[in-house]
Amino acid sequence: MTLHLDAEELNTCVACGLCLPHCPTFRATGEEALSPRGRIDAMRAVEWRGAPVDDDFVRFMATCVQCRGCEPACPSGVPFGRLIEGTRTELARRSRITPWWQRWGFAALGRHRLVLAGSSLLALAQRAHLVPRRLGLGRLPLRRGAAVAPTGDDVWLFTGCVMDAWMRETHRSTAKVLDALGVGYAVPGVGGACCGALHVHAGLHDRAAALAERTMASMPGTAPILVNSAGCGAALKDYGHLLGSPQAIAFSARVFDVHEWIAPRIAEIDLTDAAPTPVIVQDPCHLRHVQRAHLPVRDVVGAVAEVVELDDDGLCCGAGGAYSALEPELAGRIRERKLGAVRRAVERSGATTIASANPGCLMHLQSALADTGLAVRHPIDLLAEGPR
Repeated sequence: MTLHLDAEELNTCVACGLCLPHCPTFRATGEEALSPRGRIDAMRAVEWRGAPVDDDFVRFMATCVQCRGCEPACPSGVPFGRLIEGTRTELARRSRITPWWQRWGFAALGRHRLVLAGSSLLALAQRAHLVPRRLGLGRLPLRRGAAVAPTGDDVWLFTGCVMDAWMRETHRSTAKVLDALGVGYAVPGVGGACCGALHVHAGLHDRAAALAERTMASMPGTAPILVNSAGCGAALKDYGHLLGSPQAIAFSARVFDVHEWIAPRIAEIDLTDAAPTPVIVQDPCHLRHVQRAHLPVRDVVGAVAEVVELDDDGLCCGAGGAYSALEPELAGRIRERKLGAVRRAVERSGATTIASANPGCLMHLQSALADTGLAVRHPIDLLAEGPR
């Protein structure tokens, strides 16, 4: 079996091990095979030496969170994200990962009305205590309120599938901030509801590409595209690689994380003069390690609160898109390290709020902190409370 990986990219790793402290699965288990270096060695064994794709190999690849925390730490510039995505795509094509029931679930994400209905049923199941907390799912809303209505065409506001079903309030907060800036926004139709990020993670390349084409068609023109979900933003910015077309490259160049776009304009918002309270900032991996756009979050939070940093150098929280549901035991162990950093930050600052700019991270942390008095909120929700 071949994994069809780029030989030059696969050869880039020099096995220095500087990635190991930044890998959440290695930190949680201590297993070399569950580190970027170990996984690359396993890829090389299959690709270059004809090693079998056995159950151990599948486990090594399936348990990667795909946080890409190893990439900024790598002095050789190993594109680990490309390598793990390529490997998982080949495994999925051969039905070694992502079984049929997962594929059905991912297929539903492209049908927005089904996502909304399913989310309502899941929220009811939570109230009936039928959803195990170990799955890392925060409390879903029973009522999500009205969808954001377009006000102009200065920018596009990407609403997504999960964000619109589970965190529509954050879309309304984003709209409020844009209104305060005097910026008109358009929203994509249902054809652009799902960006395909979870499909890429699951190795479902063809389905991800089809969703990318739909998303691009739903937001034509040249206006900037603002995204308030770190995972979705990373996916949209990667369409140039996913599709390989000039149109996709041009589309990706229009995509901004919402904090990235608002931060340079934040002085234009007339904010209240309330005394700032401490807020802990937790960086989603796909904002910090993939988009490299995490610093503007500090500008946004800092406009209305005192920013409190974690001392874990951006280590993953274990959410990983659907990872916390598919690998709950390992995701829980990874989360415990993040919670340790949160507890230390609380002791230093007295903060009672954590800001996280991704729905997966937010809910994964929320599910563990529900009984502690700590709130986990989106940075834009905090900013939206500031305008006069």
